[in-house]
Amino acid sequence: MRHATTAVLFLAAISACSKQTPSANPTAPAAKPAAADPLATPLGLANAKLVENADNALNLAKFELGKQLFFDPRLSGTGAMACAACHLPEKAFTDGNAVSKKDDGGMNTRNSPTMHNVGYLDRLYWDGRAKTLEGNVLAAWKAQIGGKPDEASKRLAAVKEYTDAFQGAFGAGPSEDTIVKALASFLRGLRSGDSAFDRWQAGDEAAVSDAAKQGYALFAGKAGCVVCHTPPLFTNKLFYNVGIGMKAEKPDVGAAGEKAFNDPTKTGQFKTPTLRDIAKTGPYFHDGSVAALRDAVKLMASGGIDNPNKDPLLMNRDLSDAEVDQLVAFLETLSGNVAWTPPAVPK
Repeated sequence: MRHATTAVLFLAAISACSKQTPSANPTAPAAKPAAADPLATPLGLANAKLVENADNALNLAKFELGKQLFFDPRLSGTGAMACAACHLPEKAFTDGNAVSKKDDGGMNTRNSPTMHNVGYLDRLYWDGRAKTLEGNVLAAWKAQIGGKPDEASKRLAAVKEYTDAFQGAFGAGPSEDTIVKALASFLRGLRSGDSAFDRWQAGDEAAVSDAAKQGYALFAGKAGCVVCHTPPLFTNKLFYNVGIGMKAEKPDVGAAGEKAFNDPTKTGQFKTPTLRDIAKTGPYFHDGSVAALRDAVKLMASGGIDNPNKDPLLMNRDLSDAEVDQLVAFLETLSGNVAWTPPAVPK
């Protein structure tokens, strides 16, 4: 049944791609510059739908407060590590490491994914264990940076700029609830679009190279990438076993785990990562095991890594080296036009 559903998604995706063929009209309007409003929907994401929380409506006050908190080490157990330690703006909110160090010095077993556009996802973490962004934030706050909500709340309550900001955003002071909601609001509003690809789709023929255009044709056709990496988010939000890490002595079971779907048929499955900003987010895959984008593309185009649970969608696409290079050229056009400066954290 899942593969029948995937086939429907494939047909829908191909139809969507055919509708996204850029206009050849030389009088097509130029793409607008990035909006000053941080919560404005960027070019290319108009058809994507945010996963909202009725108990935490997104607004600018919460977003701006959450942005400061994301960069503030006061939230950690040691008071030395901010959320941003594993999610750097210049790396599309990843950290460039295969796996990241925790606040207590221990190491994660999975790669830090981009935070761009996570507000559009209905399952978070590589294995989909978190069903809400707020749940993801709370779990990561405690597990990754050793956050102790009561202690962190007291630290923040001692800073007048924060108490004023919390009152303005929530009508209440810092607490586990308001801190989580502020952080989730920041991440829900952290969107990446207005890429060269988006400007091309809007009619700017000069926005991307001929190699990238050929790469997009491969992406939507022979290479089959669009089945799982469906525009505009370039993910279908589903989970697949592509073989990464399955030859380890104790493989990571991914979505099959008790904290995730608790379903052995999902052994070795991990979420389809977004390809937006992919040129900035290496190393790749849930374990950070592939350093270079071209190598990751070639691995997937060759059918992934064989194992008893590998998804049948993974097959050798018989791409030439030139075609792999064209795919990479296309993927490099998906980097968002995001001007990002970390906020000043209150003293």
